[in-house]
Amino acid sequence: MESSDQSLPPSSVPNSAGPPPLTPPSLPPASSAQPPRYYPPPPPPRRSRGWFWLALLVVLGGAFCWLVGKLHFSVGSFSSKSARLDGKAYEEIVLTEKDTENKIVAIDIGGVISSHDLDGAGDMVVRVKEELELAEKDAHVKAVILRVDSPGGEVLASDEIYRAIHEFQDKSGKPVIAQMGSLAASGGYYVSAPCRWIVANELTLTGSIGVIMSGMNFRGLMDKVGIQPQVYKSGKFKDMLSSTRRPEDVPAGEREMVQALIDETYGTFKNVVRKGRAAARTANKKAGLEKECTELASDWESYADGRIFSGTEAKRLGFVDELGNFDVAVKRAKKLARIADASIVKYQAPFGFGHFLRFLGKSDAHAVKVDLGLDFPRLQAGRMYFLSFNVVQ
Repeated sequence: MESSDQSLPPSSVPNSAGPPPLTPPSLPPASSAQPPRYYPPPPPPRRSRGWFWLALLVVLGGAFCWLVGKLHFSVGSFSSKSARLDGKAYEEIVLTEKDTENKIVAIDIGGVISSHDLDGAGDMVVRVKEELELAEKDAHVKAVILRVDSPGGEVLASDEIYRAIHEFQDKSGKPVIAQMGSLAASGGYYVSAPCRWIVANELTLTGSIGVIMSGMNFRGLMDKVGIQPQVYKSGKFKDMLSSTRRPEDVPAGEREMVQALIDETYGTFKNVVRKGRAAARTANKKAGLEKECTELASDWESYADGRIFSGTEAKRLGFVDELGNFDVAVKRAKKLARIADASIVKYQAPFGFGHFLRFLGKSDAHAVKVDLGLDFPRLQAGRMYFLSFNVVQ
């Protein structure tokens, strides 16, 4: 007997291995046209906001300066008012207010004396001259206290301030009292010498009467690294004080010329001290204060060799008239001006946009520094200084 499966067609016989494989759809021929693809348009370029932020910074900076200009003068003072000089505005800040129209102006000389803007505060020489001119024009100002806390500085800048103080006293008849802080050495004493009276603390470091000119010679280092300088000059002394010459190449007589220049400036320094102290003693003698002021010791020049001394020693030698602090200087100013009382004021330029820009330009980056135990100010080669190196600033 045959099986019934034999009667079925071959295609109807079930496949035990599973359904037949699917045939993939046929692809269109390569020659057929592809439908175009859609590319979205690029986004519009973003507008730079640099001008916006710059304008915002300017507006905020102006508002900040206006606010600080209104507020910072009142801190630590009772009142202030504007004072103008040749179109430049100053603020007259009251440090100590008294019930009187009389005023004593305090003028600060701090840090290295220079005609350059070293700390963003402007030209010190110009500032001192302008403040003295304001004090001269104000009839209520009876005296000036010069608050000195400086190791000295440039020869020319120190001499300009010295002359301004000398001319102020001659023209106005108002006394200037130097009040020395912790340090009033070299150029710091130079600007104090023309003052009518000098007050120093017992621990004030002063003196250092002398001149210094410094430079460095790099020729030995240049020879080691193979650097050969090429110099063309019109005369044998045209490259005087050059840092690239060998010591043996220095022309004969050059060191004598430089030393003669130093000695001439040093003689000017001693002459400033001699004339300033003599003029002050003469004026004080006429005012009946001969017994209270001091006179230069007969051998004072032997101490004007660059050494520094304390306020006590300075008074003994006649470089200082009185020992004390700012309050003592105020009392002396009233006595010299022959007034019973006075308000203490100072002049200060208003906080402007230039200060704001300097504030923004300051960097917090720290410089690598070798600590030698002393903090020397930066000196420029070929420039003479009344400067003390004997103490840390």
